Amino acid sequence: MTDEARSEYRRYLDPSVLARIGSLELRARLMVEGFFTGMHRSPYRGLSIEFADHRAYTQGDDLRHIDWKVFGRTDKYYIKEYDQETNLNLVLAVDCSESMSYRSAQAAMSKYEYASSLAAAIAYLALRQQDAVGLALFDEGIRELLRPSNHQHQWRTVAGELSRPTGPAKTSVGRVLAELAERLSNRALVILISDLFDEQERILWGLRLLRYRHHEAIVWSVWDPAELTFPFRGSTLFDGLESAGRLLAEAGSLRARYLEEVDRFADELRMGCGRLQVDFAQFDSSASLGPGLATYLATRSARLRHRSSRVLK
Repeated sequence: MTDEARSEYRRYLDPSVLARIGSLELRARLMVEGFFTGMHRSPYRGLSIEFADHRAYTQGDDLRHIDWKVFGRTDKYYIKEYDQETNLNLVLAVDCSESMSYRSAQAAMSKYEYASSLAAAIAYLALRQQDAVGLALFDEGIRELLRPSNHQHQWRTVAGELSRPTGPAKTSVGRVLAELAERLSNRALVILISDLFDEQERILWGLRLLRYRHHEAIVWSVWDPAELTFPFRGSTLFDGLESAGRLLAEAGSLRARYLEEVDRFADELRMGCGRLQVDFAQFDSSASLGPGLATYLATRSARLRHRSSRVLK
């Protein structure tokens, strides 16, 4: 592909451009095609087959699973073992509560529009490599649950569900994760996409239940730029979403404490996820979707390759 064509694709990854595209299906396709531009292989590779560890070769083992790089360093035969050698069951848990409808003047898309674009794109990538994709739309509970499938029409089904509007209900992330842990019969990779407007302890409790049920979890936290920078000035009426009430206050007097609390919440949640071996990433709904997604997937892919290079000592 020419440099001019690559530049054209990158232009479509800008949220202000994507927001003008009415169809989620078209928006996600443009995003994914631009994401693939210039890449020799999908960075999503490696999610469907998770490396676990090495073990010593024993007679009868399939020679295709020998790690020849390790043999070159140690002059010993080791077999790569994997936690999962079948296609991945991916479940996208997308928050459709009232707070996800928020869009400030700095953002071209609401948090939900941004989250649904991310979900549609990652579903498209997964289905391209023959993995099964499911969807859970939730607020206080699971409102819609599509079981994982790699049927040829599954992506359009997922995109159609994501095109629904948000509702007036609150978020209950912890309760929803606990419900998913009970309802998913087969081991799955659950990607939670939400603004995480719930108590941190409840979120971590839900993630802990998922891990206990042998599911893998990834958390993508979506914020509006105004929520991250608090650009408000002067006397401001804050209208809280999810029945939070209203507050008339001098914005300047709140800014420092507000930003401190936001940073503390994100840091503690990131550390809590780390203790549970759950990937955590934060997305700004005013930022280009492609680069943020590419950075996350490339980082995860590199980390998995690093794990696969370790040898038992």
